[in-house]
Amino acid sequence: MVNCPKCEAVIDVDVEELDEGEAVSCDECGADLTVTSLEPLELSADPDDEDEEDEDEEDDFDFDEDEDEDEDEDEEEEEDEEDF
Repeated sequence: MVNCPKCEAVIDVDVEELDEGEAVSCDECGADLTVTSLEPLELSADPDDEDEEDEDEEDDFDFDEDEDEDEDEDEEEEEDEEDF
């Protein structure tokens, strides 16, 4: 048995059936893991899995581009009204 490096959940695997570099997934958090060592058994989180989390975090900070365009149009209309 070994713990998930992301969520610390216990992962029950048969060491005799694993090879170094083999992919394993955590049933608790769904992380994609790689066997980095057999003696002692160690797992590491796949770098691709970490990148996906970063992309998700970036999505949280997206803004609505239409709002900015609407503000620009409003400012232009106000400027046009001042010219009269």
